[in-house]
Amino acid sequence: MTVDPQTRWLFGGVLALLCLATLIGRVLKKRLTGEASQKVVANLNARINAWWMMCAVFAFALLVGPIGTVVLFALTSFLALREFITLTPSKRGDHRALFWAFFIILPIQYFLVARQSYAWFSIFIPVYAFLFIPVRSAMAGDSERFLERTAKIQWGLMVCVYFVSYTPALLTLKIPGYTGNAKLLFFFATVVQMSDVLQYIWGKSCGKRPIAPHISPNKTVEGFVGGVGSAVLLGTLLWWATPFNPWQAAAMSLAITLMGFFGGLTMSAIKRDRGVKDYGQLLPGHGGMMDRIDSLCFAAPVFFHLVRTFFT
Repeated sequence: MTVDPQTRWLFGGVLALLCLATLIGRVLKKRLTGEASQKVVANLNARINAWWMMCAVFAFALLVGPIGTVVLFALTSFLALREFITLTPSKRGDHRALFWAFFIILPIQYFLVARQSYAWFSIFIPVYAFLFIPVRSAMAGDSERFLERTAKIQWGLMVCVYFVSYTPALLTLKIPGYTGNAKLLFFFATVVQMSDVLQYIWGKSCGKRPIAPHISPNKTVEGFVGGVGSAVLLGTLLWWATPFNPWQAAAMSLAITLMGFFGGLTMSAIKRDRGVKDYGQLLPGHGGMMDRIDSLCFAAPVFFHLVRTFFT
């Protein structure tokens, strides 16, 4: 895949930020000696190391083209769905429905995205899979906690597969006068993920008032305002890589950072309900795949439809 100059600038900027973050992390590790400070720095460095790995995989997917990107997010959905389903016990009667969810419905959804078939990938899971899953579970003949078990599979498909699939679907949008949708995908992923990082940094620096202490005690008012504000500023500065003008880039950034925050809060509520800290241990410093993409899940469909409605 040919990489245009703007995309190279974006990759170069992210690489520079990662190098700077790595340097800062090493300096802080040497200078801060307190036990609490060392714990925070260790967590920060683990996050930075995971970001190196994630950015390398993401860059490779973009370089190999749209199909590579679709395959990357299909694998991401598979891992996230696995973590989500594993979090709550399933019964023997669920196994055939789960087989369909993992090995039939998930591949079909991403196949439809790769085919750029909006009319089908936008309704396949929320209509047809939503109807099919309870029917398949009922045919297993186990009615115990039927509604709860079925809802878990349906919710997992919606969040981990359907919502996530809107991220590579950004590559299918035909925006007049704009080429290189990889830059739009890069803009979205950068803003929504940097919002998470910046909220963490602001929260650790000056966070005092928890927003929802019983669900996510680390999410504070100060962290939310500082992180969202900083991410919106970042998105505004990246307007040149998008089909938006500066104020439109700011509005889009605000929309996806708010949805990202709500996504993280909602998925944290599920973890607290199950009594776990993370969805998994796949990414050192980040927990599982679901822990890393929880904000992206809620932001992706909103961003896609905003762009499709106002810019195509």
